[in-house]
Amino acid sequence: MNGNYTRLACSAGAIAIALLSVSPVQAQVKKAAGQSEDTRCLPDQPCPPDAAQVSDGNPAVEGEGIVVTGTRLQRPNFTSNSPLTVVDATEIRLQGAIQVENVLNRLPQVTPDANENGSNGSDGTARVNLRNLGSNRNLVLVNGQRMLPVQANDLNFIPAALIKRVDVVTGGASAVYGSDAISGVVNFILRDDLDGVRTDIQYGFAQHQNDNAFARGVQSQANYRLAQPMILDGQKLDVNVAFGTNFPDGRGNVTAYFGYRDTKPVLQGDRDVSSCAFDPAGTGNSTLTCGGSSNNQYGLFDPITGPNADAGRFNNTRDGNRTWVPYDSSFRYNYAPLNYFQRNDTRYTAGAFAKYEISPAIEAYGSFMFMDDHTNSQVAPSALFQGYTYSINCDNPFLSAQQGQILCGNAYGTNATQQAYIGYRPVAGNARPRRDDLRHTDFRVTGGVRGEIAPGIRYDANALFSTVLYNETYENDIDPSRANRGIQVVNVNGTPTCKSVIDGSDPQCVPLDIFRYNGISDAAFGYIYAPTSTRGVDRETVLSGNISADLGTYGVKSPWSDDGIGVVLGVEHRYESLEFKADALALQKGTKETQGRFDVNEVFAEIEVPLIQNKPFVKELALNAGYRGSDYSNLSKIVSTYKAELSWAPSSDIRLRGSYNRAIRAANVSELFGPQFNGNVSAQDPCATATPTATFAQCARTGVTQAQYGRITDCPAETCTAQFGGNPALRPETADTYTAGIVFTPTFLRRLSLTVDYFDIRVRDYISSISVPQTISQCIATGNPFFCNLFKRDPRGGIIFGDQGYIVSTTQNTGSLRTSGVDFGLSYSQPLGGAGSLAVDFQGTWNRKMVNEPVPGLGSFDCVGYFGPTCGQPMPEWRHQSRFTWTDAAKVGSISLNWRYIGPTKLTNNSTDPNLAGTPSIFNSRIKTYNYFDLAGTAKVQDGIIFRAGVNNLFDRDPPIIAQGLLAAFGNGNTYPGMYDAVGRTVFIGLTAEF
Repeated sequence: MNGNYTRLACSAGAIAIALLSVSPVQAQVKKAAGQSEDTRCLPDQPCPPDAAQVSDGNPAVEGEGIVVTGTRLQRPNFTSNSPLTVVDATEIRLQGAIQVENVLNRLPQVTPDANENGSNGSDGTARVNLRNLGSNRNLVLVNGQRMLPVQANDLNFIPAALIKRVDVVTGGASAVYGSDAISGVVNFILRDDLDGVRTDIQYGFAQHQNDNAFARGVQSQANYRLAQPMILDGQKLDVNVAFGTNFPDGRGNVTAYFGYRDTKPVLQGDRDVSSCAFDPAGTGNSTLTCGGSSNNQYGLFDPITGPNADAGRFNNTRDGNRTWVPYDSSFRYNYAPLNYFQRNDTRYTAGAFAKYEISPAIEAYGSFMFMDDHTNSQVAPSALFQGYTYSINCDNPFLSAQQGQILCGNAYGTNATQQAYIGYRPVAGNARPRRDDLRHTDFRVTGGVRGEIAPGIRYDANALFSTVLYNETYENDIDPSRANRGIQVVNVNGTPTCKSVIDGSDPQCVPLDIFRYNGISDAAFGYIYAPTSTRGVDRETVLSGNISADLGTYGVKSPWSDDGIGVVLGVEHRYESLEFKADALALQKGTKETQGRFDVNEVFAEIEVPLIQNKPFVKELALNAGYRGSDYSNLSKIVSTYKAELSWAPSSDIRLRGSYNRAIRAANVSELFGPQFNGNVSAQDPCATATPTATFAQCARTGVTQAQYGRITDCPAETCTAQFGGNPALRPETADTYTAGIVFTPTFLRRLSLTVDYFDIRVRDYISSISVPQTISQCIATGNPFFCNLFKRDPRGGIIFGDQGYIVSTTQNTGSLRTSGVDFGLSYSQPLGGAGSLAVDFQGTWNRKMVNEPVPGLGSFDCVGYFGPTCGQPMPEWRHQSRFTWTDAAKVGSISLNWRYIGPTKLTNNSTDPNLAGTPSIFNSRIKTYNYFDLAGTAKVQDGIIFRAGVNNLFDRDPPIIAQGLLAAFGNGNTYPGMYDAVGRTVFIGLTAEF
């Protein structure tokens, strides 16, 4: 690798010397050509989607270089050759958004990822997922530089009130920005030039009418508590203050900001669509019933040894007596009500941006950004969960004679010991919900110098340092080791006493009475509740330098072009590290510590060649190309990325554009060095229960024996166990992106801009894991040994949950992904004379294909139009959002209506494709079309003070109800809360004051 680095360094030095040796004899600054109609942002004319839009609508200064996201070139009149969607500050305010992920999730190019509505298993972050290729395949930037280490990206870091605009480039951009930009780039342009004081405050809440007749009917039938008919909750407060000042003579600026955000939680029990865990029911799964977990509040016992081993499961009776009866589904515990549908969150942000021009050749600049974000996820109380093997002594004084005879037979009353799975969830007395206390403290520092060292030649040398501190404390969780000691109790002089107290192995042990309802004492709760803590540190360092030149200044141009050739040459060094630590109890419970690091040295280049300009039928014909070579410390050879783009404007009315990008994504630190561990996953075992849905022949492929078939315990609450973790042998992914589009800005309709862009992205050797539902369905349906060998059933009872049963789902280079479709964008404004003006903005995406080949040669499937265990969140064929805004003639106020459309999708299980098929469902066979309408308004109170108010999900539409076993990643509360509005109608009011 040293040889690779030498070659990279020599290449960088050679191209830099060649550029700096350009003769200055012709050094005469050429006046820039006039700004073309399709790139100029006028106050009364919306910016076209292919241009870099500035939210205040000010045009670029004549002759001033502008930078468009997706390229490092700085050129007057420059426009994007990649599909580019711009979200400005006005749109964010009209949505009433204080979490930027909610803004991005409305874009049809984005599939929701981690967000505020995730609870069980959430890491507390918010992420963006472009083209449904995964949040780890797009790069998030702040003012053109990486935000945080990619594995620790968190959109909570972005102060929404300071956003000037968000550029979303959907397509490969690795040649420009480096690894991770396979599906595109999200660039947050923050306001760093404030001269004065700006304050912004917003308050909002959710208001929902619980009137879902179907859900309430099912819950009434199950005798579950109903949600209140009318609820107001989920309050949000966001306060931001920013202030800045210009240096004398306009040579620089300092802008600082402070922010506070507080979000109140929403319980699933306060929404009728989520207040019970729905399970399939009826012939052909034609309806739903309130299900729950067999780890119930009364106590389930499944003997592994003794006279009734494998004879079935038994349950404590509801009356509190020490009596066992055969377990049935009526004992299931409704774990839903206490789960969070929206997490509580408290966030503090602060930062500053500064720049100062020492001379035209030297401008120093830098920034500091800080965030402290504290959130909690909450789920049902902990339990002695099935899957862990517990030992019960037959002379336990809490054990009744009836229970003892079932468990021990003739050995009852002796010191013999029997083993059993136990599913006992204390909910009475001092029982408390489990809470995951999650805290992220992030720091980001940048600094650099830039300037113009000769006419048309600029440089930029900068450094970025970022650190993410992660602290997690899991509270109110029952330690199975302590519980196991607590149930091994004998009678000492009439006092139940732990054996571990007698032998001195655990003097703190408190006896645990689990043989009746509400039998656990407060002292026992204090003993078995054992919090665990983990912490992580992610660090990233980026050192970068580039030289850019407008060679037209020196007459280097095409003979048929007015503008000259533009080039950028640069080098970059990036270092990333990860350290993850756990306390003693977390280690004892299976958490593994890890650490790892890598670095990469890169050279990059980009060139823009205007071939023909201002000729008949050729307003402009231009070629853009780029290259990046990367030498990773953990790889044996240099990897290369490159791009080629072509644009042709026959006239000012129309421009055609196309591009090809070869992108790479090297594995991040977490994917390389993450520890292997077992965790929960939503899935169903088709070989479980007394009436398995799969045949014995099918189940035998997964490791089920004849003796086990028909006697395997099902995964409690549709939650099985999977083994996750990293892999240091991962190879880089490679992707090819093709785009072709048209930009229509007719001179006869000046305020109209229409874009149509086709995209086709193909990813090979993609780094992922085989999803557990897919492993289950593929092994059962096809018998493919690749999938079947991923089953690791517990040899004692065949289960795939607990401490010894799981399905392997570790990280690996898998197969391929391919997605294609067409993006549509339209902007138009129409003056109405004295009645004001009307503006329309439209963004829509037609998804043509989303083909996943998990393993090369073992079959593929297309997820467009589907949702469910194999494909995950819904991927409709068509999505759009369209905003209609009326502004009065005096521009004092505005009213805006937004229409969000989410097309229908079908359940993967019902597909005839064997790679998708699973247990069919009639009730959840289809999610119908969803239309949401949002209404907002603004009013200028006086110069510099603007009031805003709005209602999202105006008609309070419920999200679709989906059975818990059919939900995949990011599902929560019987629905997909990132895709659909989970908590109902939301209302907000806000005020912005600037002076």
